[in-house]
Amino acid sequence: MLRAGNKRPVPSPPRTALVTGAAAGLARGVAVTLARAGYRIAFTYRETGTQPAATLAALAEAGCADAVAIPADHGVSGETARAVVAAQTALGALAAFVHMVGPIVVRPFARSTMDDYRMLVAGNLESAVEGAFAVLPAMREQRFGRLVYFGMNGSHLTQPAAGMSLYGAAKAGVVTFARTLALEEAKAGITVNVVEPGDIRDKNVDRAGALAIPANNPTGHAGSWEDIADVVRFLVSDESSFINGTTIGVNGGLVNPHE
Repeated sequence: MLRAGNKRPVPSPPRTALVTGAAAGLARGVAVTLARAGYRIAFTYRETGTQPAATLAALAEAGCADAVAIPADHGVSGETARAVVAAQTALGALAAFVHMVGPIVVRPFARSTMDDYRMLVAGNLESAVEGAFAVLPAMREQRFGRLVYFGMNGSHLTQPAAGMSLYGAAKAGVVTFARTLALEEAKAGITVNVVEPGDIRDKNVDRAGALAIPANNPTGHAGSWEDIADVVRFLVSDESSFINGTTIGVNGGLVNPHE
């Protein structure tokens, strides 16, 4: 009960998160989970890929009626920054930048090309750096920000995996960049962390469904989009303010990059 003279606290406006590549899969699950937690959501999608209608519908059902879908190809220089500006213009300054986009090529180095290298570095590392340049000025001004990047399982250890020389190198670069950024931005109330997903083959199955899928990791069952999304939801929260510069493996105890 409020005592006489006490003022009812004014609720703060909902925070905004930009989730890249959320037209489908794990990123869609993250976007919906953040919407359920009260975030306003902007997300990117590729115009030539999965269209945003299903994610927009899921976000509306989760209580985010003003979600914004932004077409972007994060492998093209300038596109990530443009997406950030579009999100900020539509919904205001970002509290969270969850960068989940990252092309993968599994191929022996002997059959790889410099075009593969350029594509993997541009889509994974360059887009991560470009996104940070775009989101950090407003986060510094508001003295709050959460950046969540995605690595490969074991990329913080430069864990090798046959067929992933270029992809693994790009993701190791993302982790090094993120952890260094975390040191430099912490005094501005900004944290930067990395999620390293395990081998989650079915990107649409929920946690209950994943428990019934056998998998070659110590738990004996597959992971799910919910396992990833719940970690991201915590990392962007106020309660995670003392978790910074970390990599969190969501992998069921899997040591190798894949099962």
